[in-house]
Amino acid sequence: MRLAIIDLDYGNIASIRHAFARLGVEADVTADPDALRAASHVVLPGVGAAGHAMERLEARGLVNTVRGLDRPALGICLGMQLLFAASDETDRACLGILPGAVGAIEPGPDRPVPHMGWSALAVTDDGLGLAEGDYVYFAHSFACPSAEATVATAQYGATTIPAAIRHENWWGAQFHPERSGAAGARFLQAFVDWQP
Repeated sequence: MRLAIIDLDYGNIASIRHAFARLGVEADVTADPDALRAASHVVLPGVGAAGHAMERLEARGLVNTVRGLDRPALGICLGMQLLFAASDETDRACLGILPGAVGAIEPGPDRPVPHMGWSALAVTDDGLGLAEGDYVYFAHSFACPSAEATVATAQYGATTIPAAIRHENWWGAQFHPERSGAAGARFLQAFVDWQP
């Protein structure tokens, strides 16, 4: 296999690369459209702000390349949020692979923002390498809308957070699999093994 991580020149790229290396999978970090199209699996990472990430994708001429990917692809944290049409975090359009807008998490007495730490999952898709009740690590202030593509959720106070999505060739994880121990490793291994 040939795994490519999209190089946005910031964020959690190194930790994602190390997580795959622990599974025996070496990843190329690249902003070359041809290399992304030639890869068997592609990862869109993300830590930071949606507007800045979209600006980086636009500056590197990668927006249409990412939208046109037809191989297994995974958006992690902000990378999952960018798959939606819009985000309340920015006036820039996002990738639009999924409809809907990402919104800010409303703070409350039982849910400070950002949502940081371990939360249990409710899982509706047994192909993710995740099990009901697995704890995974979150660090985010914005959350994706509930969508038909949602295949795992987490409760944050009274708020239900879409934690993972599957749509056509795309997977998404709002949580950080590279920081989620055994559950995160199983998720990444399931992605590596997946052939649509």
